Amino acid sequence: MEFKELGLAEELLRAIAEEGYVEPTPIQAKAIPLVLLGKDLMGAAQTGTGKTASFTLPLLHRMKAHANTSASPARHPIRALILTPTRELAVQVWESVRTYSRHLPLRSTVVYGGVDIQPQIQDLRAGVEILVATPGRLLDHVQQKTLQLGQVEFLVLDEADRMLDMGFIPDIKRILALLPARRQSLLFSATFSEDIRKLADDFMREPIMVEVARRNSVTETVTHALYRVPELRKRELLARLVLDRDLKQVLVFVRTRLGANRLAHQLVRDGIDATAIHSNRTQAERTEALQAFKDGKVRVLVATDVAARGLDIDSLPCVINFELPHVPEDYVHRIGRTGRAGQSGEAISLVSPAEQELLERIEKLLKATIEERVLAGFDGEGRPSAARPPREGGRDGGREGRRDGGREGGRDGSREGRSESPRPPRDGTAAARSPRPAPRREEDPFFSKPYEAGEAADKTERTPAPVSPVRGAAARPVAALFRPPVTGPKR
Repeated sequence: MEFKELGLAEELLRAIAEEGYVEPTPIQAKAIPLVLLGKDLMGAAQTGTGKTASFTLPLLHRMKAHANTSASPARHPIRALILTPTRELAVQVWESVRTYSRHLPLRSTVVYGGVDIQPQIQDLRAGVEILVATPGRLLDHVQQKTLQLGQVEFLVLDEADRMLDMGFIPDIKRILALLPARRQSLLFSATFSEDIRKLADDFMREPIMVEVARRNSVTETVTHALYRVPELRKRELLARLVLDRDLKQVLVFVRTRLGANRLAHQLVRDGIDATAIHSNRTQAERTEALQAFKDGKVRVLVATDVAARGLDIDSLPCVINFELPHVPEDYVHRIGRTGRAGQSGEAISLVSPAEQELLERIEKLLKATIEERVLAGFDGEGRPSAARPPREGGRDGGREGRRDGGREGGRDGSREGRSESPRPPRDGTAAARSPRPAPRREEDPFFSKPYEAGEAADKTERTPAPVSPVRGAAARPVAALFRPPVTGPKR
């Protein structure tokens, strides 16, 4: 099947041909005809298979009737609203809309947080038919009354499961209350959960489910591998993978923003050009970092899961999971940044002992076992192998392994890491030295002997009762000290 067989407008076919596309992907071939018929649709497909064009092309075809070259903002009301969870994905979708609508007089813009709102207000006041937005910034514009949603005919929720994870569902429900009841609703994502299905039941009318692969699956062009390594040696292994294999472009995923900054800084100290991208950086910083990575100025881009959706990098060869995600579905989105559009890719995971349960959940989701590899210089527990002798008294000696074992043992609730073999000798000899004994504190024998009733009272010197300063009388109760009795004659 070719695009010209789908019944799209001539202007769209010309834009598609200029991009070099001839045949639609499976999700496009199934979804586009249904959207052209006006059906509500739930589309599920592997990431990187062209989901964006699956709703962009048919929406532009149906909106062709509203296209005009009038300068009046009133002739360009918002008729299509596309919601995305992240800024990067919003920009990617908007670029797709601009690419395919280049031969149609339709206006579009994108609004998202983290940047100045005034330029967005100017674009909205000029009039646009297609608006791509993140939920939070869209509600900011609604509050400032810079846009109207009363004429929206098409609603698209892209990556709805990520919106659920990021807590956007209350915002989405507020937005849905502002839209007309009669509209066409589309929901596209790489993964679907039961919560997403419940959300779809609230705002969609008899949606048709389109799946081109089993749910939560990954593309077959991506190879999966893992290396087992203690937590404290992950950075060392990562640096060796990048340098030994001469990887020119690597996307590395971590869980936290602080971890992304720290890892990028440490890689730079190791002589590897790296930068970080996460939600705590300004949009200008995120755009600059992503562009430097695309241009080859930066070798490693360290990202949190906020970047797992919306990063569209041509021919990205490798994705490395420095830390496994807590949600197995996020693994699918992470590795979806490689192996796109039929190209080959590689997904590598660095797995510490504490992440074994996360690995099992990911393999259960994939319904496959990830291949385990060993790098020269590392054995299954991260200690140096015979191919690389340990440095004398250095990191490859027992001190680093002892710290690794202690930390990992503490994390998984056991103390196995602290009961490992004793520290190997610094001089590399076979005879192990006895561990240095801990300094002993001098103890009072009185507190170490067993307790016997009456013994302490008989053998210890009795302390005489305090004597009252008044005529040598015995001390009264404590309460009497606050107001001593009057001893002299009354006057």
